[in-house]
Amino acid sequence: MTETARSEALLASLVARLRAAGCVFAEDEAQILLAAAADPVILEQLVQRRIAGEPLEYIVGAVQFGGLRVSVMPGVFVPRQRSVLLVEIATELAAPAGTVVDLCCGSGALGTVLAARLPDAAIIAADIDPIATECAGVNLAGRGRVYLGDLFEALPQTMRGRIDLVVCNAPYVPTSAIATMPPEARVHEPQATLDGGADGLDLLRRVADESAPWMARPSHLVMEIGESQADTARQIFEVAGFEASIRRDDHRGAVAVVGTRDATGRA
Repeated sequence: MTETARSEALLASLVARLRAAGCVFAEDEAQILLAAAADPVILEQLVQRRIAGEPLEYIVGAVQFGGLRVSVMPGVFVPRQRSVLLVEIATELAAPAGTVVDLCCGSGALGTVLAARLPDAAIIAADIDPIATECAGVNLAGRGRVYLGDLFEALPQTMRGRIDLVVCNAPYVPTSAIATMPPEARVHEPQATLDGGADGLDLLRRVADESAPWMARPSHLVMEIGESQADTARQIFEVAGFEASIRRDDHRGAVAVVGTRDATGRA
């Protein structure tokens, strides 16, 4: 058997094993695992971890997101491709040299891509989880600052009234829906990174309500939500003083609520 034939047979075998384990993108995952393994022994270890349900991103330590390779540590929320919508909206709205905050940053994926797309902006990331801020620090090294703490309380007081845009992928899965999520999420990712409370919007309410003293005039707040939450999220933003709209990306299955304050601080 030629080397090419052996490689093709190995790939086909991996794809079959991953597909049998329920991996939807088995072909892509097989290629990623092959590229990550230094030898057959390590490859088998990686494949066994994936078959057991561990997220691919934890296994290889990274994810392709928004055109960049973003590091992902175990215990940190895994960036989803639908969240690229938040980056695209933020890139449209952000002032080129403005101050942009990636709140509930997790791995810092949003801030990392925004740092590349807005090279003159000041990029800030914050999260309540020390593992997340460690991971974000790796991804934003030399391109942004990372703070540990609860929402806006994590930020220096000198930033009050100076934030031009907040982008936030807070947990928004209703508590009762956690049990229906794929095992790789509900078993391996911390529940705090998924659970948004009874209707999934507990953190969204807090961010909207607590944002006013921190935002510049004008400014924007962009948050990811589920389709069924769109009307309620828009109402929450409006009550908090924003002009609110809903943005969708049907290709990615993504939905975001966008809030804007004018130069007077009012919607």
